[in-house]
Amino acid sequence: MEIAATGRYEVRITASDVGKRVSVRRLSVPGATGERFTDTVGVLTSWDDGVLVITRRNGESVRIAEKDLVAGKVVPAAPARRRGPAATWEELTRVTARAWPPVERERLGEWELRAAGGFTRRANSVLPHGDPGLPLDEALAAVRRWYGERGLPAYLQVATGTEGTQETLAAQLEQRGWTREVSVEVWTGALAPVADRSEGSEVVLSRTADAAWRARYGRTGAGEVAERVLHARGAQSAPEVSVWCAAVPAAAPGEPPVAIGRVAVDGRWATFSAVEVAPEQRRRGLATAVVAALARKALEEGAFAGCLQVESDNTAARALYAGLGFAVHHSYHHFRAPEPAERDTTGSGR
Repeated sequence: MEIAATGRYEVRITASDVGKRVSVRRLSVPGATGERFTDTVGVLTSWDDGVLVITRRNGESVRIAEKDLVAGKVVPAAPARRRGPAATWEELTRVTARAWPPVERERLGEWELRAAGGFTRRANSVLPHGDPGLPLDEALAAVRRWYGERGLPAYLQVATGTEGTQETLAAQLEQRGWTREVSVEVWTGALAPVADRSEGSEVVLSRTADAAWRARYGRTGAGEVAERVLHARGAQSAPEVSVWCAAVPAAAPGEPPVAIGRVAVDGRWATFSAVEVAPEQRRRGLATAVVAALARKALEEGAFAGCLQVESDNTAARALYAGLGFAVHHSYHHFRAPEPAERDTTGSGR
């Protein structure tokens, strides 16, 4: 915090700093005896009618009354990465989107609307990069119509947590009643150290997510649509990525594999997904063995950087990937449109 020569805190931010990353200190218990402060770091996404909104790295928006400010300053933008392969969040978003493509997509200006029959939010949400070519409220209305025509809820996938991400858009969606349902961390790491790991389990690699593999995956209710997404045969203009599926076979014939995983190789990137282990087989190193086998195959195909997506509350997966040398790069969040009766057309609040 900024402290003047007199020893007093100073507020060195104004409404003109909207869009910048700031650090502020406020009274946590206004009017209480003694000093009780709370510190908040994030992007200043609005400052209206005596209220600041700061959006944190995790996508949470914090409202602070101007009268409760004790100190504040602009701070450097969050680093684009902490360790692992260098990349921008835009590059990683496009890589992971190609690895898990929709079966239908349409452009709204620079935004990309994606649909896959409701199979996973990733394939059924908008990538709102750049300018939609319309004022925000009109763009959101167009998004709602497009998904409504397909019988799907409208979602926007919004990134936060590193330089140039979309904290302002996240705050604008919250102001309009959109609900943040799921938060996901994007992790990156070098492939070679992962490929060197081996737990001695027999991992079988295949180009196909067959029926047994899908039985262990357990999220394939969309039938043919799910198969197209899993095999990266969706609606995309770029050449198809190279997909490999891994399985540790069960001891009993006809049973689903005890562990599975998937990788999509796209240039220098290998995007891991669908790592699952039977509950009774966990803590035996099977997930590590699967990821290591997929990493070796990705290295053979010319990739050297790995990325993956983990829901922020999945502590077991986060521990696994941290142990393999991956680290959080940034986060993204799926914001769901309000039901029609809840819609706030003013854009000024809920």
